[in-house]
Amino acid sequence: MGQEPTINLPSSSSFSAGRVRSSPVTLAAQGFANYAGKKKSDYKRILISRIADECMICQENDDDVVLVLELPQNDPLFMRKKKLLDDKGFALKIHAPLKCSSVPTLDQLNDFSNRLIQQARIINYDEVEIYFNGDSASDYSNPRNELQALNYLLEAIDNSLSGDKHMMKNIMQNLRDEIVDRIHKVGSRFGEELEFVGCSNTDKEKCLLDWSVNNGARTNLDIAYIEGAGRGAIATQDLKVGDIALEIPVSIIISEELVHESNLFHVLNEINGISTETMLLLWCMREKYNKNSRFILFFETLPEKFNTGLSFGVDALVTLDGTLLLEEILQAKEHLRVQYEELFPALSDLHPDVFPPDLYTWEHFLWACELFYSNSMKVFFTDGKLRTCLIPVAGFLNHSVCPHVLRYGRIEASTHTLRFPLSRACHAGEQCFLAYGKFSSSHLLTFYGFLPQEDNPYDVIPLEFDNLKDEDCEDGRIATEVPTHMVRGTWYSKDHGIFQYGLPSPLLDILRRAGNPNWQSSVITKEILETELIVLRDLKCTFQDMMDALGDENVDDRASWDVKLAIEYKNLQRRILSSILTSCGTGFELVECELLKCTS
Repeated sequence: MGQEPTINLPSSSSFSAGRVRSSPVTLAAQGFANYAGKKKSDYKRILISRIADECMICQENDDDVVLVLELPQNDPLFMRKKKLLDDKGFALKIHAPLKCSSVPTLDQLNDFSNRLIQQARIINYDEVEIYFNGDSASDYSNPRNELQALNYLLEAIDNSLSGDKHMMKNIMQNLRDEIVDRIHKVGSRFGEELEFVGCSNTDKEKCLLDWSVNNGARTNLDIAYIEGAGRGAIATQDLKVGDIALEIPVSIIISEELVHESNLFHVLNEINGISTETMLLLWCMREKYNKNSRFILFFETLPEKFNTGLSFGVDALVTLDGTLLLEEILQAKEHLRVQYEELFPALSDLHPDVFPPDLYTWEHFLWACELFYSNSMKVFFTDGKLRTCLIPVAGFLNHSVCPHVLRYGRIEASTHTLRFPLSRACHAGEQCFLAYGKFSSSHLLTFYGFLPQEDNPYDVIPLEFDNLKDEDCEDGRIATEVPTHMVRGTWYSKDHGIFQYGLPSPLLDILRRAGNPNWQSSVITKEILETELIVLRDLKCTFQDMMDALGDENVDDRASWDVKLAIEYKNLQRRILSSILTSCGTGFELVECELLKCTS
């Protein structure tokens, strides 16, 4: 296994590469809530509020149109986002160059929508995007964030269309058309040619679909076997933004309530510290083999092997030598083994009728863990509780970095159903993708068993620092928001000039100031450039060590599924590191040329 790399900084501080693993359970995207009200003035105000307290206010006096985007104070990245908004000169109240008494020109509409979108991007930034794109919100590198920002604006515009002034409606409709067009442009970059394998679905998948519909589900999707992806969900008709691709009633959602109704509960409820998720997992281990189960059709569609990183054999683990993923998989399996041994064989010895030893083996336990890691979803129920669930049919939707379904995870109180609305259009015969979460490829391989086919903006290498402190962290509030420093493929960056090189500004700045506390790029001096050369040289040495630890590239078409995945992952790491090394080398040459100018 490769050693953690270290950079020797001029101040004797160092950092080591590390990785923070995200929660293995699919995160639920939060939806919108809205309300409207009137104020005693010349203005009519429509307030659209997100669950996280983000809001847009549409204000209209006799002629002017004003839009307000508000950053919620309970946002965990509030201070960093507020600073970005301030630095960009975004007042929270944007006076649009639009008049209700006249039709806006195309240029006016484009300019106004550009300003809105830039502000919406920042409001919707996550930690990765705010770290890498903090210097610019004029363009995007993460299609997921872009879809979030555009759909945020679209939701607000749709609510504003309830106004009673005709010209206001026309302006908002034109703005809506512009936002929808931008959503289509984002999606058009990620089209795919599907190659179907065999029939559209097998008897098992068809039976599950029919059973779901007979029990109240509604679907505009069919199940197909797709070359290179296995099973996937295909749109049966053209679906536009906002259409419901799938709707599942609560009555067929597998949740903890089923455990409470079984004879497992009275035993498991006596165990201190056992989670409801573990209870449900143990219920599924037995229910899978229950021929009289109400959910037998669901369990029959599940694979006998999930082929995630947790099932990697010895050869695949050896192939991962030199990567942090090897340690991640070993730690995850050890954690599961400890959990299993805390429960078995003790439960089977004490209650063999409830926990038959032949059903509660380590192999069956690992299978159930892979089922929950790869298929479960967090869902908010109408009682306000967040529960881990298995959703029939929804598990067939594959993941994409540019998903069609982005916002889901809340039971509709009026219908008692879980809806999967589209955040971008999906045409008939096109595969409909779901957002599993903001996960790195190592996480997706470990817990889901695949690597994204597209570039994944969450493929980052976190960097841990010793004895280094960010300049802006002087008070307690901001100190809690100190960014985790990281790198990713430099092809995402649009600035490869001097002092940038395609590398993240926060990383470069903290390394520069470690060697030269007075470093600033506004005045180029010999001392500044010499510090720059030291930073680039040390970065290149560190990442060259990481590249060397990966060993030679290995291609074997006859390899097993897990070895092929391990090889593919290492090749991805090589590509990321190669881009960083190239940027460091090119940057070094740029600085040397500038240094020659200073000394000549």
